[in-house]
Amino acid sequence: IYLHETFYTLMQGYDAYSLKADVQVGGSDQLFNIVTASRKLMEFMGEKPNIGLILGILPGTDGVVKMSKSLGNNIPLNTTPEDMYGKVMSIPDMAMSAFFRLVTRRTPAEIAALEAGLKEGSLHPRDVKMTLAREIVSIYQGEEYVAPAEQAFRQVFQEQGAPETMDSYGVTGGQTIVAAGLASTRSEARRLIDQKAVRLNDRVLEDGAAVLELKGEAVLRAGKRKFVRLVGG
Repeated sequence: IYLHETFYTLMQGYDAYSLKADVQVGGSDQLFNIVTASRKLMEFMGEKPNIGLILGILPGTDGVVKMSKSLGNNIPLNTTPEDMYGKVMSIPDMAMSAFFRLVTRRTPAEIAALEAGLKEGSLHPRDVKMTLAREIVSIYQGEEYVAPAEQAFRQVFQEQGAPETMDSYGVTGGQTIVAAGLASTRSEARRLIDQKAVRLNDRVLEDGAAVLELKGEAVLRAGKRKFVRLVGG
């Protein structure tokens, strides 16, 4: 434990004292900072200790560690409805209950019914996860985006097709998949290539540093969600 971690706890408590906060809301990873340190410091400073409201931690798309942009397992609020739907569908089955409880409008009784249906086999995990994806897209994007997002998911993942709309990139010679925006670094491009996750139309690409050359149009795909339409010069 480094010294700055101790200071973090003290400064968070002093923030609560300075603001004369009545309630602090945080995740369970902030239990000590909020419930113990902040309340004790406020009381020591002569202020009425606040009330700590502790919430569960939302797991990331890996279903294991907490959702974090830095860990790359997050679902951005400012992403597209199609991407949001697809990312929700990628979470492990074991994480569905946490998502229903923490980010949807479902009541405890409704969630319990879904869990019971999964346990007894009357509900298929895929169908429950699609219900979750619809709910999340509806809340954070709008009800009108649910059907198009689900259709895009079905087309890309269940029918193995390409989305109807995608970004276009002009190829004039000398560009790689990094330049096309499907990989942020050469090392990521190499990893995708090694996983045989990059296709130019139906052809698997085997060289991340290969130059993209074509005439006319082609669809470049990296992984399950990244598509770009290449337009040859």
